[in-house]
Amino acid sequence: MKVLITGGAGFIGSHNTAALLNRGDQVVCLDNFNDYYNPERKRKNVSGFLDDIDYRLYEGDIRARERLEEVFAKEKPDKVIHVAAMAGVRPSIERPLLYEEVNVKGTLNMLEAARRHRVTNFLFASSSSVYGGQEKVPFSEDDPIAHPISPYAATKAAGELLCHTYHHLYGLNITCLRFFTVYGPKGRPDMAPYLFTRWVFEGAELKMFGDGTTSRDYTYIDDIVSGVVAALDADLSYEIINLGNSQTVVLRDFIALVEKLVGKKANIVQLPMQPGDVPRTWADISKARCLLGYDPQTPFEEGMKHFVAWYRQEVLAEQAELKLWGL
Repeated sequence: MKVLITGGAGFIGSHNTAALLNRGDQVVCLDNFNDYYNPERKRKNVSGFLDDIDYRLYEGDIRARERLEEVFAKEKPDKVIHVAAMAGVRPSIERPLLYEEVNVKGTLNMLEAARRHRVTNFLFASSSSVYGGQEKVPFSEDDPIAHPISPYAATKAAGELLCHTYHHLYGLNITCLRFFTVYGPKGRPDMAPYLFTRWVFEGAELKMFGDGTTSRDYTYIDDIVSGVVAALDADLSYEIINLGNSQTVVLRDFIALVEKLVGKKANIVQLPMQPGDVPRTWADISKARCLLGYDPQTPFEEGMKHFVAWYRQEVLAEQAELKLWGL
């Protein structure tokens, strides 16, 4: 089986690439290596795949229809995992037009290409942010999502609507996977697990937005990958499915765990809640269990142990080497 992964050099995309290659699939990666964070991190993510005969890397943007046509026509993928997007709630408030262009128009371009080239299964990476600030928990796929509170959330909801339209009109098998705060080794440097770990190691100010009582459903990357691969193999007609850990972590407890794992106290600076942030996320994963056999295995403390160990080995070691060379 040949699978095209957009955003395949990023955090989630590169982990899915490794899993598919390890089981004998062919993987085509499309990534534009943008500067949302240091693109060298993404190049490092895929460096270990470049000599694999079952791996192809294309640099390109999902907004460029001609480039998509070139990749689809040449590679003829059987299935697609569409992860590429502008990520992040707070940055989307500052650059809403860019987020619409990439996340909505880019997704439409991908659906058109998948339709024309008769892809058999299309996975769309959606987000728990589509649930907005609703008070009813846990969040279920049947809950209304008509009140997003950030441009990012709105673009992901729009992507789901486009996916349903293409399924309805053309019979394209599509699964929209709502990811709940994915973390783990190689995690994005703009997300809380990475930021909190860095700030505590460095003794820098740890920015805590709100009073510390907000909570998130953090999902370890290996569990997300297991859900994605299961959805890829399932070839479901059209479904929206939560992929989370279904265990919430309170912000103050999260900070305390990082302090414990790093072995240093955090220099906490309390700041007001930020526009677009939701008070809680919590996934109802009963549908994922039923349709995909999804069963997350990694408790948050264990996952953060893995992440902090990776941070010590990769990030701190790299910083020490650069310092040694005076860079």
